Amino acid sequence: MTALVQACDLRRVFDVSKPWLNRVIERTPREYLTAVDRVSFEIKRGETFALVGESGSGKSTVARMVVGLLPPSAGDVSIDGVSMSDPRQAAARKALRRRIQMIFQDPYASLNPRLRVDDIIAEPIRAFDLITGAREIRSRVGELLRLVGLHPDDGVKFPHQFSGGQRQRIAIARALASEADFIVCDEPTSALDVSVQAQILNLMRDLQDRLGLTYLFISHNLAVVRHMADRIGVMYLGRIVELADGRELFSHPRMPYTRMLLGAVPDLAMSGRARIAVSGEIPNPIDPPRGCTFHPRCPDVFDLCRREVPLLIDGVACHAVNRPAP
Repeated sequence: MTALVQACDLRRVFDVSKPWLNRVIERTPREYLTAVDRVSFEIKRGETFALVGESGSGKSTVARMVVGLLPPSAGDVSIDGVSMSDPRQAAARKALRRRIQMIFQDPYASLNPRLRVDDIIAEPIRAFDLITGAREIRSRVGELLRLVGLHPDDGVKFPHQFSGGQRQRIAIARALASEADFIVCDEPTSALDVSVQAQILNLMRDLQDRLGLTYLFISHNLAVVRHMADRIGVMYLGRIVELADGRELFSHPRMPYTRMLLGAVPDLAMSGRARIAVSGEIPNPIDPPRGCTFHPRCPDVFDLCRREVPLLIDGVACHAVNRPAP
């Protein structure tokens, strides 16, 4: 299976300095926040790759760089062989845009409240000039509404007339309207009730099977990721610290941070697996700890962790895991 998406050494730095006059008066230097640091991964056609981690770990920043909403400070993303930042591939990138869509976290904010649903879903069709003729467009919108479990007559309503789950179905229909094959899902169910979350996730999996979609799935909820992902990248303070097959990661987590995250998931099967209690908080990203940024919270920390940043070796960035046996 070939890779549709390839991210190579992505880095994103934000200037969070105070205004110039404040810096002069207070004699303070510029401050920079490294939101994403040397992140690399690939997504094969038809699979779901998930990025998980606590809030502030850089997941959404990666998602925005992948779709081209945010330029990387370093590194590159290529989708189907087309770079998302190389100015020499601007024409190819424009042709690729139709195939990339995004589903956002908040279905209340991602839909224009002044437009009727049929106009919201028809917008990508008109923007990419996929279908001409009002009747043909209306027919296609009706098909898309049926595809996501709504009725074509719902097209005449406004977003405020729907529940949160129904609005997210509309957002999914809008993403499919451009005939996209790669969809970035930025916590698409976190704003929904648990029962509704399951319905939306099942819908997304059904659509993936029917249409051959490829997903980049962003979430902090490991229970959701377990249901959706083929492969998982665990992020901590801007870096991927573990990269593994979904089943392997849940059955044999190797990185202490991953084990800590899994320890917070309810063990409904009462398997009696060992747990690491969640402790501490993510450090200040403007002034991160030296060495491994997880070491202030890690139960397996030793001297090397405080001095050197661990490399991602065999899917794990951890000195305790990768150190040679004595």
